[in-house]
Amino acid sequence: MEPLTATHTEGIEAGCESWWNFHRRRFLRGGAMATGGLLSQGMLTRIAERLSIASESKHGEKLAAKSLIILWMQGGPSQLETFDPHPGSKIGGETKAIETSVPGLQIASTLPRTAEIMHHATLVRSMVSKEGDHERATYNMKTGWRPDPTLIHPSIGSVICHQTEDNLEIPRHVSILSGQWPSRGGYMGSVFDAFQTGDPKDPLPNLRSYTDKKVFETRLDDLRNVVESEFRRGRLRELDKNKTLHESSTVRATTMMASEQIKAFDIALESASVIDSFGDNSFGRGCLSAIRLIEQGVRCVEVELSGWDSHVENYSLQSGRCKILDGALHSLIKQLEERGLLDKTIVMCGGEFGRTPKINVADGRDHWPTGFSTFLAGGPFRPGHVHGKTIDELMETGKDPLTGVDDAVRIEDLHATLLHAFGVDFSKELQTPIGRPLSLSAGRIIASLLG
Repeated sequence: MEPLTATHTEGIEAGCESWWNFHRRRFLRGGAMATGGLLSQGMLTRIAERLSIASESKHGEKLAAKSLIILWMQGGPSQLETFDPHPGSKIGGETKAIETSVPGLQIASTLPRTAEIMHHATLVRSMVSKEGDHERATYNMKTGWRPDPTLIHPSIGSVICHQTEDNLEIPRHVSILSGQWPSRGGYMGSVFDAFQTGDPKDPLPNLRSYTDKKVFETRLDDLRNVVESEFRRGRLRELDKNKTLHESSTVRATTMMASEQIKAFDIALESASVIDSFGDNSFGRGCLSAIRLIEQGVRCVEVELSGWDSHVENYSLQSGRCKILDGALHSLIKQLEERGLLDKTIVMCGGEFGRTPKINVADGRDHWPTGFSTFLAGGPFRPGHVHGKTIDELMETGKDPLTGVDDAVRIEDLHATLLHAFGVDFSKELQTPIGRPLSLSAGRIIASLLG
C-alpha cells in the first residue's frame, strides 16, 4: 500500500463533515503524541484509505453496480487449465496457451471462446486462502469469512440484498443448480437465503393453484385460520411469528405466483439462436436465465457448475468442464453487453480454491488455496486488466507456496472490493444475534481492480 501523502490528506480534509474526519483531526492533534507514537505509518495509512474510500463512495455514484452474477465452479477449478496456464514448465502439464483479445494476455486453450471476451475482464491470478477443505473453503469464498462455530455469516449476495432495496415480486437472490452448500442469509436471517431452482428448461414447481381464484383464496383463509388457532391454543405459543415468518412467507409466495415478473425464469421466451449460443446443457441455460432475472431487477444470481475436483486424470476432467463453461461464459458477457447491462452488472467466475502445481501419481492435481484465479467483469471493474502473478519456478518447489505469488489478493479483500463496487460501506458494523458487532467485511479494497 502506498504511504500517506499530501494528496491523501487533501482528500480526507475535503470530507471534514464526516464523523470519521472529525475524530481523525482530534487524533492527529493529540492522540498520536499521547500514545507515544504507538500507531504505525501503516495503520495511519489504513485509516486514511478507509476515509478516502468513504468519501469516494459518497460522491462517486458511478461506481455503484446494480446486480451480481456468480458463476460458481464447485470443486476447485485448476488455474493452470483455465486462466493461468504455464505451458512448457514442470507445473504446466498438458495444457497449452492461446492468445486473447487483450494483447499479451494468454489463457488456457481449453477456453477458446472466453479468450475472445477477455478485453471485458479483470483477471485475478493471485487469490490466496487459508482453507483447503471443500466445505470450509466454499464457506470462506461465498461469505468472505472463515467458518466460525458461534456464527453463520451471510453470503455476498445476501449482504448486497440486505444493504439495498428493491420493489420486486420475485426473489431478489436466486441460486440456480445449487449443490450441497447453497448461499445463505446467515445471521441476517433466512429471508436473505437464495431462492433455489434447477435446470431452467423445467418450469418452476408449485406455481399453479390448479383451482379458480375464489377456491384458492378460500383455501388460503382456511390455512391462516388453522395456523392462528394453533397459536391461540398454545401448541405453537413458544414460537415467535417474527422468526417463523410463516405469514410473510405466504404473502411472498402468493404474490410471486400471481406476478408477471415470473416470466423472467422462462428462457423459452428467448430466440432459438440465443438459447443455442449458451450450450445445450443446464449450466448454459442457467446463465441465460441469470440474464433474464437481472433484466427484471434481481440483485444476485448464482449459477453452479460442479465437478471440478480432479484428484485423478486432471487434464481430461478439467478440459471437459471447460467445454461447458466456455460457451456459456462467452455468451453471458456478449448478451450482457448487447442488452446494455454489463456496465451495471458484475460477473464473478471462480471456485473455492485452485489445484496444486504438482501433478500427483494419478495424473491429478490436489487442493491448492494459493495463487488460484478468479475472473471478474462488468460494473466498475477494470477491463482487460490482469492482477497478480504466479511464478512457476517458485511454485514448483512446493516448500512455501506464498513465495510463488506476486500481489496476493485475500478472499476478504475481494469481498470488500465487491461491496465497494456496489456502493456498500464494507466497514459498516451490524449487531449479530449473539450480541457481537461485526463489520460486513474484514478485508480492504484492492483499488487497482477498479477502472
